[in-house]
Amino acid sequence: MTTFTRDRFTWLAYFMLGYFAYLQASPGPFMPFLGAELNFSYAERGLHFSAFAVGIICAGLLADYLAQRYGRQIVFWAGGAGMGLSALLLILGQSVVLTVSSMFLMGLAGTWLLIMLNAALADLHNERRAVAFTEANIFASITGTLAPLLVSVFERTGIGWRGVIILAVLAWGLCLVLFRHTPVPKMEKTTLMASGRRERRLPGIFWVYWWVVLLIVSVEWCVIFWGADFLERVVGLAKVDAAGAISLYFLANIIGRTAGSRLTRVYSGDTLLIAAIGVGIFGFLLFWLSPAAPLNLIGLFVTGLGVSNLFPLVLSAATRLAPEQANTVGARVSLAAGLAILIMPQMLASVADDIGIWSAYAIVAGLLLGLLFATWFAIRLAARKAPQVIVDWR
Repeated sequence: MTTFTRDRFTWLAYFMLGYFAYLQASPGPFMPFLGAELNFSYAERGLHFSAFAVGIICAGLLADYLAQRYGRQIVFWAGGAGMGLSALLLILGQSVVLTVSSMFLMGLAGTWLLIMLNAALADLHNERRAVAFTEANIFASITGTLAPLLVSVFERTGIGWRGVIILAVLAWGLCLVLFRHTPVPKMEKTTLMASGRRERRLPGIFWVYWWVVLLIVSVEWCVIFWGADFLERVVGLAKVDAAGAISLYFLANIIGRTAGSRLTRVYSGDTLLIAAIGVGIFGFLLFWLSPAAPLNLIGLFVTGLGVSNLFPLVLSAATRLAPEQANTVGARVSLAAGLAILIMPQMLASVADDIGIWSAYAIVAGLLLGLLFATWFAIRLAARKAPQVIVDWR
């Protein structure tokens, strides 16, 4: 196996995934403040996340075409710029129309960036892509942890929660100055069929993993977006403390992914996936059902540990199924993520408006059980019907 080398683009991809994750994680913690200022209901707050999801879906449908038409380099940098500018529009908006539109544009532009960097990392590192994805997601977890923490810190110190967005835009500008001449790896030549036409069809097992991705993202976003409201309204924390407490989830992601990068050298990916889901179920039940705030916070942390490695492991497996179609795989995975974000946070918000957020969180428990079954089914199907796609997770 070849040595894993971190060149300039690898570091740029890590930083830019961190930038994406930071902006992605920010609206959940600061939505209680924005919602209070503009008097948003649960359903109106949920519309923001749904708009972000629609942006992700549109980006997933267009990204492959844009990459072929304009090249990864342009789509990569345009996506990063567009996400930052849209975030600035979000914090300046004073009506639900403006703020929801801003979230749509954030999802659209940010996902173009995400698809390009994941596809480029996959092509650049080839059989070592699992290492690249795991390390990149450690960066994402670190910046995702900073987002809710800085919302709390900036609000306490008088800077205001809007400072989290301004800081992200400045960080993107610094990356542009330092890395603007770094080439983004181009697409590998697509494997040709005997007829000379491109083979565009993804293997059937990919779509099983596609459903696994949808369930993973559903769980993650329901916890991230509504966790602060749950801690405030059910557990009884102050709004500023509830926003800061979400950093526990992202801190657990950092620890979990760092440990996961070591555990994959010892245990199979299938074993780790099932074990991680089990930890996530235990943690969520503790977070949801505990009668004391310290136990709720411990449960939030354990939930983050459990789900931390699910997405990078499944993304690596899905990309390996069609390594010559990295852009297409990335686009379809983003489509699954977008559908998850479109449906589940809004469904939870609508149910919470009727019966309260504590009861609505039963949806997440059901998603976790569905995730356990879907992952078990994918593993069984891969082993029985498609042994050639079993992944070397080392």
